[in-house]
Amino acid sequence: MASAVTAQDLEATVEVAAPPATVWSLVADPTRAREWSPQVLRTFVRGRPVQQGTTFLNLNHRGPLVWPTTAKVTSFDPHVRFAFRVNENRTTWSFTLAPTPDGGTRLTNRRETSEGISGVSLVMTRVALGGVDTFTDELRAGMAETLDKIKASAEALAAAR
Repeated sequence: MASAVTAQDLEATVEVAAPPATVWSLVADPTRAREWSPQVLRTFVRGRPVQQGTTFLNLNHRGPLVWPTTAKVTSFDPHVRFAFRVNENRTTWSFTLAPTPDGGTRLTNRRETSEGISGVSLVMTRVALGGVDTFTDELRAGMAETLDKIKASAEALAAAR
């Protein structure tokens, strides 16, 4: 059941000077999220290789506050789209890759809230994370930071090849 509060989808995009296969090798490995995301401390994947249906546990943080989330890979389309649904808040996070004419990749990171955000998650956000608006602004900034770091890693990999 959707929340009474209107959920907000978020999106950020970056152009990467590396082919989709290189970018895919980074974004389709959830254990690498801690290298880029300012919120992720660690990810534990259940089962290898990662594929549609793979589940994982994230340890997230904001300052000294640490909380776990569990997720399931809902889309695994190599070099095109990697997505997972977070069970606790019902959001879907994704990376979509599109080739650019110059041989690079347009990488888009999304948070989709088609099911609304769970009431428990909204309460915790209000109580422990400074409120929905503040936390949403932090998520937006974190998405931009994540994409910038993925871009730097992918371009370094592409240059080394």
